[in-house]
Amino acid sequence: MFVAIALSVFACQHAHSKQQESGNILDTAAMPKDTIVVPPVEDTIAIPLDLQYIMGRFDPSKHQDFILIEPQYAEKAGMYLRKDTYRAFIEMYNHALKDGIKLQIKSATRNFNSQKGIWEAKWTGARLLEGGENLSVTTPDPKERALKILRYSSMPGSSRHHWGTDIDLNNLENDYFASGEGLKMFNWLKEHAAEYGFCQPYTAGRPYGYFEERWHWSYTPVSAKLTEYARTNLKNEMIDGFQGSESAPMIDVVKHYVLGINEDCNK
Repeated sequence: MFVAIALSVFACQHAHSKQQESGNILDTAAMPKDTIVVPPVEDTIAIPLDLQYIMGRFDPSKHQDFILIEPQYAEKAGMYLRKDTYRAFIEMYNHALKDGIKLQIKSATRNFNSQKGIWEAKWTGARLLEGGENLSVTTPDPKERALKILRYSSMPGSSRHHWGTDIDLNNLENDYFASGEGLKMFNWLKEHAAEYGFCQPYTAGRPYGYFEERWHWSYTPVSAKLTEYARTNLKNEMIDGFQGSESAPMIDVVKHYVLGINEDCNK
């Protein structure tokens, strides 16, 4: 179903070199009592540079490169990540735990159909926006309606969550990360996440795209390659198959949302 192009990307992942040299995912020395030790997860070798993959048109539960997230790491059951992303997250989780911070995945891979359900519920008014706004009543213009939804949710076919590289952690409100335990966690992630290949794609101060999301972190050894592939191959007209898709070219959703990320996450 997919055309996979083998890329030798993992040999030059400096953030993981020490762990790879040892052959172990986890350093169990001096871990807190409740640190979870799991069996090694084999790295995914190939990054599927393929439009169907980019647009989330697959079932992660049946994809060979994906693995079910174990309950101790997740807010809910049934979520999936790429194996390479999952491995890196486990390493980061255990480091954070040693520093008194417990990371929890609130959202992981969402394929096209999952994102379509979220989008169309908001588009039709079946799901209200913040403040109880019913967009089917208040906003008949398709471009303006889409822009309102894009304040909170991606268009199907354009979400980084399709890729299995992106995770939402602990809380979906920026205010949570402004003080107390949330601020401690956010500062820890800013200091240490890059050691494990993770980057915050939606930072403050970008010229366009989604608002800041302090909870959203992306595994760049894979996602940077997928972003570059999207830059040269994904077109607005390909973003279709759901209510409101006609607005994608009006907004230039590829340039402004798919590619409108923190430039550090493209490295």
